[in-house]
Amino acid sequence: MRGLKSNFIITELQNSKSELGLKAESSFTVHYSSSPATTRSSISGGLVGKFATSDKMVHLFLSEPDWSCDGSDDSFQHRLSLLNDLDSIVRLLIASQSRSEARLWLCKDLSGVNSLSSRQKRELFVTLLKTSSQKRDLAAQLMQMIFDKHPKKAGSILAKKSHMLEDFFRGNPRRILLWFSNFAGSGDMEHKNGAKALSQFAFLNRDICWEELEWKGKHGQSPAMVATKPHYFLDLDVEQTVDNFLENVPEFWSSHEFSDTLKNGEILLMDTKFFINMFVGLMYKQDMKEMWEVINDFLAEEPFSSLCSHLLIVLDEKELCSFLDLLQKFLKPKDHGDTCQNMDAILFRYSGSDSISELLLLNAVINRGRQLMQILQENEHIEEKMKIKDVVQQICSLSHDGFVPLIKECSKTKSLNWIKLLGLQSWALHCFLSEGFWPPEAWESLFNSNGISFRHSGKHELLYTNKLLVDESDSDSDKRTSSRSKSRKKGKSRKKRRRMSLFADGYDYDDNDDLLDLGFSYNRMEFQSKASYWLLSTDDYSTSWNSVDLPEHLSKHCFSTWMKWAFSRSIG
Repeated sequence: MRGLKSNFIITELQNSKSELGLKAESSFTVHYSSSPATTRSSISGGLVGKFATSDKMVHLFLSEPDWSCDGSDDSFQHRLSLLNDLDSIVRLLIASQSRSEARLWLCKDLSGVNSLSSRQKRELFVTLLKTSSQKRDLAAQLMQMIFDKHPKKAGSILAKKSHMLEDFFRGNPRRILLWFSNFAGSGDMEHKNGAKALSQFAFLNRDICWEELEWKGKHGQSPAMVATKPHYFLDLDVEQTVDNFLENVPEFWSSHEFSDTLKNGEILLMDTKFFINMFVGLMYKQDMKEMWEVINDFLAEEPFSSLCSHLLIVLDEKELCSFLDLLQKFLKPKDHGDTCQNMDAILFRYSGSDSISELLLLNAVINRGRQLMQILQENEHIEEKMKIKDVVQQICSLSHDGFVPLIKECSKTKSLNWIKLLGLQSWALHCFLSEGFWPPEAWESLFNSNGISFRHSGKHELLYTNKLLVDESDSDSDKRTSSRSKSRKKGKSRKKRRRMSLFADGYDYDDNDDLLDLGFSYNRMEFQSKASYWLLSTDDYSTSWNSVDLPEHLSKHCFSTWMKWAFSRSIG
């Protein structure tokens, strides 16, 4: 039975290959049939793209157009209508379930801004820390960063306020024992942490505090005896002794001996929440100069990307808008060729009149296209997935007419709306290029058709040789594929759903399908990763791209190219 099924699949693949017309021609179109007769791939688990030569092609719009030509107004309006339809669907998708996730994406992607100096970065966040209605939440998050990355800086502040730790230890035996019980044994070099402070202070001030030392034995130890045998401190009743110091020896808590043990910041780990609240109080209630100096130094040194990722996530949308307004004041793009590679150019056009929803959607389609597609794999988004499928196919089948006016409108106005439409156009390409299986010849035809030069990089024609299919059906391969099948079955159902093609609606598969015996994977990414790799002129041949990552790379390259044109025209 295994042999019959192997021969059947080999024949079907050969027939599919000849049907697809896999010839690298300079002009081609990629289309997906919406009829029930659409060919489905039993290998990738999604629709198989039908590649056929015609007088149309997939336009990436990478060649600078003739700006004197406005194109057809009807074509422009049609494209505009479809992009607005896509806008509405994606907006509902984000609003219904994923808005908080979209906000998190934006907070992280704002790290792409790279035009701020250290002084500007510091001023931006200090202003936010002093004016935001959520400043205490923001400060708490900042303190956590300082504790994690530079505990000694926090320790230096703590050493100046060591007397405040009386309340930290009072009535808390656990904290007392953790910090003050680190006395050295006979073989150790010295006492540590609070134990070191306690022993040093007791010797130096034995006339006022030695009697406060409580010993576990029947009698106490004299200073002379303990000086010659420091390990005798192991017999100290630490809890009772510290309680005595809290009540009767206030000088200890402000002493150099105690404060010096705090400088390394190790004590912060004992109760981070307590010390965060303490430091936030030093910032706002006491307005401690040294505290703000540490904050200023940290903000100037810490990368902007790290600050955005850790601090902005605590802000609600209103405060995030306030941050964006502050940020925009520092953005002065010097060269449109550089700024369009990051968020600067987009934020340069952001204004208070733009809804935060516009920016969330724009960031999602240009920077998080792959994650947005993954959200569509959830069962509750089947309807949105089908609507997007239909609109994307229409957008990507349009001719180049009507695209030039879109760039022109984007260059005329400062509104995010036109940039957002360009972002939606690029995401439509991302979706379209991600669908189904593209053989190497089809990708190379796409490159040629859109003026993208390429070189082969580690090309592996594993998918189109009969030898592979025959080898995969022999006994040795059966052992390998059986192992693969078992590991795949252990995956969670949600993970399996996300492996499906974006538009692979209606396809039902079974983990026990005999196809697994041939070593085929339903994971489209694993399947396509065996195909060719290319070096492309889009990034000066710096990275090897395969069919898994090409859709995202090409769509981002398209958006960047279009933004350069729009921005250069607006500057000009």
